[in-house]
Parts: sequence; structure tokens; C-alpha cells
Amino acid sequence: MPPVVIVLLALALVFDFLNGLHDSSNIVATMISSRAFRPQTALTITALAEFSGPFLFGVAVAKTIGDEVVHAQALSMQVLIAALVGAICWNVITWLLGLPSSSSHALVGGIVGAVLMGAGFEAIKLSGLEKVLIALLTSPLIGFVVGYFLTRLIFFLASGATPRINVFFKR
Repeated sequence: MPPVVIVLLALALVFDFLNGLHDSSNIVATMISSRAFRPQTALTITALAEFSGPFLFGVAVAKTIGDEVVHAQALSMQVLIAALVGAICWNVITWLLGLPSSSSHALVGGIVGAVLMGAGFEAIKLSGLEKVLIALLTSPLIGFVVGYFLTRLIFFLASGATPRINVFFKR
């Protein structure tokens, strides 16, 4: 196996580890701090969800980023290494500073930045980039709105319940 492939695989593993370190803590923080779940239960649920996500929902997002954001010929090994190094650096910096940040955003930025430097602006597919950026920007808002209304619905459905329901709601 060529050394550049080994470096690329090693960086991909480092990025994936940091993704779990950085983003999974964001997922479990609310469950643990609100005492809705014990830490071990929250971590187990998160691990199962993170692992099963691609199997249940497919890899459409990764495919979109790989196929529709940049031209495939622009993705050399060196460009991919630069993209991963950029995303890894950003994840480490934001983690050390305690800043909330998404590894997905970092990876998209790393890919686009590395392709821009390696192949120029013409290697970027603007329609695909726009599609991904809109999804990255609107998904937190959509999640907030859906979460809010689901919480309201659950409290409405449980409003006539007996006091024993408080065990479920931790009150």
C-alpha cells in the first residue's frame, strides 16, 4: 500500500475519533445534565444511534458531498489529506477552547478549501455547495422547532396522567 494511502487512512481514523469525541459529547450533554438519563444509558443510546445511523438512513449526505460539491477529478490524495488536516485542526482548536462546532461543517469546509487551493474555483459545483450549505444552516433550526413541538405534544398527551408519570419525567 502506498504511504500516501496509509497517511490518508490514518488521518481519516483520527478525524473519525475526533468526530466522536467532539460531536457525541454535544449529543449526550443535554440528556446527562438534565438528568433525563444516567450517563451510561445516554452514552449507550448515543453509541447505538451513531453506529446504526448509516445503516438505517443510508449515506446520502456523504454521497452528496462527495458527488455534488466538488468535481471528482479535483479530489487527489493530497487534497483529501489537506481537507482532513484542516478539519482535524479546527476540531482540536474548538475542542480545546470549549467552543461548540460541528465536525460535518469542518469537513465540508476542509474539502471546499482544499479543492479551491488545489484545483481552483472551477472545481467547485456551486449548486451542490449551495444545497449542502442550506442543509447545514437550516438543520439546527429545523431540529429546534421539531424538538419544541414534540416536547409540547408529549407534555400535552401526559397532562392528564397520574402522578406516577413523574417518575418518567424525572420530577
